[in-house]
Amino acid sequence: MTARGLRLPTGKLLKRPAALGRVNRACSTFQTFAEVLRLPTRRMTKLAFPLQELQRQLTPDSRLDLHVKTFDPSLEDISKAESIFTATGRNRIEYLSSAVRLDHAPDLPHPEVCFIGRSNVGKSSLIKALFSLAPEVEVRVSKKPGHTKKMNFFKVGKYFTLVDMPGYGYRAPEDFVDMVETYLKERRNLMRTFLLVDSVVGIQKTDSIAIGMCEEFALPYVMVLTKIDKSSRGHLLKQVLQIQKFVDTETQGCFPQLFPIRLLLDLPCSLAQSEISAEVKTFTF
Repeated sequence: MTARGLRLPTGKLLKRPAALGRVNRACSTFQTFAEVLRLPTRRMTKLAFPLQELQRQLTPDSRLDLHVKTFDPSLEDISKAESIFTATGRNRIEYLSSAVRLDHAPDLPHPEVCFIGRSNVGKSSLIKALFSLAPEVEVRVSKKPGHTKKMNFFKVGKYFTLVDMPGYGYRAPEDFVDMVETYLKERRNLMRTFLLVDSVVGIQKTDSIAIGMCEEFALPYVMVLTKIDKSSRGHLLKQVLQIQKFVDTETQGCFPQLFPIRLLLDLPCSLAQSEISAEVKTFTF
């Protein structure tokens, strides 16, 4: 395989102290991002761009049919994302309502993004980290699979609505297919779907349900690789390449970027939130 597709612009940014100074000043009000910027360069890079480490394990190869693409926002992008997810008097972030049927869902003018994945893939933990700068928003996280039974709607300021979908697979709601299929097919303001895949086990048969729906309804969606800290580098690299190949050859609506995230509960909340800013949030704008 080739390492060419894993190029990230981090080095270019880190060689420009003036640029980092501007980011520091712009982000001085956001403690979480400021903490990340104060970390040693290697640690900061590891948090913001975790797949960069895998580049060293790729060796040159004459077969260039697979091009690995990863999300590579600038530090300025991360700052902007964090401000969007920071609750203020003028930027209200709040839980709106839950629904088991689309006709019970709130009728909102804002764009929507939804998060979907297999039971116990880490979806609730991801959403909890996204809202870490809005502590009044309660996102329940359970160690038992299948905790989420309804579609949960959260307002993110004036920007968009975030929808937490029930997990599929083990202990999924009996009406999961009808509930989720109807939402994905008929929700007109749905702009992006984030499909979570466990990086330890890769794409499973149950994931084909959600993938099939997104493809059938021609929805733009992204694969988010969870729990990347639970695999060895070699195993993670293998999964990344296999999933990227699947995206390249078996999908049409899936964006080529892969979004890697760690098991969020193992990280301090501030670092988890900044990591999600880098790898997930800015992609919705």
